[in-house]
Amino acid sequence: MKDRTVKETLKRVTEILNPHIPRAAREAQLLLMAHLDVDELWLITHQNVMVKEGKKLFSWVERRAKNEPFEYITNRVSFYSETFFIKEGALIPRPETELLVDEVCKTFPNFDAEITFAEVGIGSGIISIILAKKYKNARFIAVDISKEALNIATINIEKFGLSERIELRLGSLLEPIDERVDYLVSNPPYIEDGVELESNLSYEPQNALFGGAVGDEIIKQLLDVVLNRGIKFFSCEMGYDQKDKIQTYLQEKNFSNLVFYKDYSGFDRGFTLKV
Repeated sequence: MKDRTVKETLKRVTEILNPHIPRAAREAQLLLMAHLDVDELWLITHQNVMVKEGKKLFSWVERRAKNEPFEYITNRVSFYSETFFIKEGALIPRPETELLVDEVCKTFPNFDAEITFAEVGIGSGIISIILAKKYKNARFIAVDISKEALNIATINIEKFGLSERIELRLGSLLEPIDERVDYLVSNPPYIEDGVELESNLSYEPQNALFGGAVGDEIIKQLLDVVLNRGIKFFSCEMGYDQKDKIQTYLQEKNFSNLVFYKDYSGFDRGFTLKV
């Protein structure tokens, strides 16, 4: 493939993407920035610089034209102002999940405490990693049913030098954890089985999206584990329409406090249970 200027390459990529996805011009910029490993300022100020397009870039463009998520194509995802490795096999982190981290920090502001966190469904590792950076003396035990997700989490944990503090275990819910847990955190699957999703979500692990016939089954299982084991704190992401169901489920249970939080759009998005 011949060399073109940045401006010409952006135009060509935009033309290829335009019939397939919205915001084609912006997507072209993002793909070229990732391909060249440059920021947006460089791209804007170097429009006439010649670049080697190469097969890799247009392989990425073809994949994006099929609506494959940008993050899986570039193997990069941003979360809490950090960059993480991602690929198929782990759920792509959403900005709303940053609120789950914020909720934990708000609930337990003693960042020097020597406590044990558990995370169910660690996926790419982003939640435990960010929390480990905040809680310097805490131990983390993270569980996932997917070996592939654990492999992706391992790459990220090693990147941030946290292998000594975040232990990964294969299994369901808290079954692999016998130790005392002070704080459980989870972004579990909570979508109702059979709900039709956007096409790009077909690339993501379905067992990280769908939570059962109703959708909240795994959340309720986690609530049972928390109450039965006396775990002091539990922060969890949920579906926007699950608040009433969770409140009803907990009506006859013994606990100290239940607080819900909203996402950036004002929808109910998660809760913290204090036992």
